[in-house]
Amino acid sequence: MRTSLSVALSAVFLVVLAVLVPVGAASAWVDLELDDTDRYLAAVSPLASDEDVRNTVATVVTDEAMKNIDVGPLQETVERFLHETALSFTTTDAFRRAWDSANRTAHEAVTASLRGDDGQAVTIDLAPVIEEVKKELVSSGVPFADQIPVQETSITVLPADRADGLRDSFRWLRYCSVWPAVGTVVLLVLVLGLSLVRGGVRAGLTAAAVAGGGLVLGAALLRIAVAVGRDRALDEVPATDRDGAAAVYDALTSSLLTTAWVVLLVGAVLVVGGIVGRVVAARRERASGRRGRPGPATGGTPV
Repeated sequence: MRTSLSVALSAVFLVVLAVLVPVGAASAWVDLELDDTDRYLAAVSPLASDEDVRNTVATVVTDEAMKNIDVGPLQETVERFLHETALSFTTTDAFRRAWDSANRTAHEAVTASLRGDDGQAVTIDLAPVIEEVKKELVSSGVPFADQIPVQETSITVLPADRADGLRDSFRWLRYCSVWPAVGTVVLLVLVLGLSLVRGGVRAGLTAAAVAGGGLVLGAALLRIAVAVGRDRALDEVPATDRDGAAAVYDALTSSLLTTAWVVLLVGAVLVVGGIVGRVVAARRERASGRRGRPGPATGGTPV
């Protein structure tokens, strides 16, 4: 009876940890990174050097400019020239500053979209970037650069229908804040401590192995959730925006993947340590039992 109860409690502990890990990581991510402007910028700022983002920006600038340019048979030549020139600008410090400025403004729009009403897509407005590109190209004497329109031109990061499906989840995660993550750590410490105090070393090692299994499973679920979320988020993003949106998504979720790997490593150490510790403890108990057992009787009167 006691063994069955222990097995049932271990199973419950494992499942609870497996659920708390991805929920705790996601809610802490929303609270500490997605809602924090400085951390958001720290995540997306390096994308100014990302090839996919640079190509997306250059393509957007070129497409907008070509809407106002008609040079007959030279159309493709001019378009190619503008694209190469815009792409070259994306390697400059001026572009990096414009990218940071655009994303500081975009962060407010992103958080507002995730808090807002249905039907709103999550986008990044490239108007500040386009303005800097135009200034640089005009000052360099690039033909037709003065015809580049500076207006709201957005990269779609999350289409409206996908955003609608995620808004309730984001609100719930934002409400939970960091507390599921704190609860995971507290639960882990309490169970391991109580098992060690009340059941001894072997019980503590068993609890450690079970906890490790729960952490490993939770890390795997978190990794799967990030991958599935990526596929769903990018599934309906316009083809022209998809590479840039993928780069933004990967940058924002990189901390979640890091968390998954750290939790997986900790869980694996607990599993291996718990199992190996139990094996060693069992061998020592058997060895101690053999040493304490009385040997065969000696002496007496022979028959």
